Amino acid sequence: MENFRITYDEILSLVHNMCTGISADALAVMRQAAQAESNPAGKAMLEAMIDNVRQAGQLDKPVCQSPGFPTVYVRFGDGADLGGITKWLPQAVVECTKRGYIRPSIVHPLTRQNSGDSSGIGVPNFEYQYRPGQQYLEVIMSAKGCGAELANLSIIMTPATLGSNYVGLKKTVLETVAKGGGIPCPPIGIGIGIGGQMDVSAKLSREAISTRDWRDQHSDPLIAGLEKELLANINALGLGPAGIGGDTTCLAVKIGLASTHTAICPVTINFHCWVARRFGVRFYPDGSREYLFREGK
Repeated sequence: MENFRITYDEILSLVHNMCTGISADALAVMRQAAQAESNPAGKAMLEAMIDNVRQAGQLDKPVCQSPGFPTVYVRFGDGADLGGITKWLPQAVVECTKRGYIRPSIVHPLTRQNSGDSSGIGVPNFEYQYRPGQQYLEVIMSAKGCGAELANLSIIMTPATLGSNYVGLKKTVLETVAKGGGIPCPPIGIGIGIGGQMDVSAKLSREAISTRDWRDQHSDPLIAGLEKELLANINALGLGPAGIGGDTTCLAVKIGLASTHTAICPVTINFHCWVARRFGVRFYPDGSREYLFREGK
């Protein structure tokens, strides 16, 4: 069994750094958007958001008061020992909460009782993906804001409602974004899960926006073109940063796919606020590390 020489202190440091900044890809897209923004109020808002990230890092403070909900994607090959990751990540979330980097916001779904330390049933949410032959252990952790969840939509479409050239899908996405307005804290990222059944599309939507680089291009030309078209059309709505108007409503659209039944096409539209708190690491058997979502990536 490979243990990849991971220590609890290393995991704690990763969670701590996630709380006090946003991923480099999202920050780079925001900086580009601020330079190009033609609306003075929208430009000032983007610059304030970027300065917030700078100050959070310098002062070692949470980048946002809303802690979000943590999901961990663990992608592993043969013989990987996952014990440390499974044990230490929940411990690190609790410790960072006690140190003031995470506001305790995890509650029982019905009684609303707060654990007081960000622990709870199914927290963090772990998504394990076995990849035969993969030599490294990849861990991506995302703490996606929950205010943005209020605008999410899951719908079961059909071949007829998808429409020619997917016009029904495109209309649904644009209407959902317009209805959300400033609630999901734009500029937003949009994850769209298409296929499977409802539960599959929901997982795909979160994985797409949480684990992909916000500057990347999908390997399938059809999906890459759809992502680009939707991004342009969402920004044409003019909602702007914080919903106050401007060119920059959306920073990225990412689509995840799975095959589905001939009668249906489940679709989930998943909003992500501009606060892209996440880290990614590939742990190798020789003890080396490859860090994702860092500068230069």
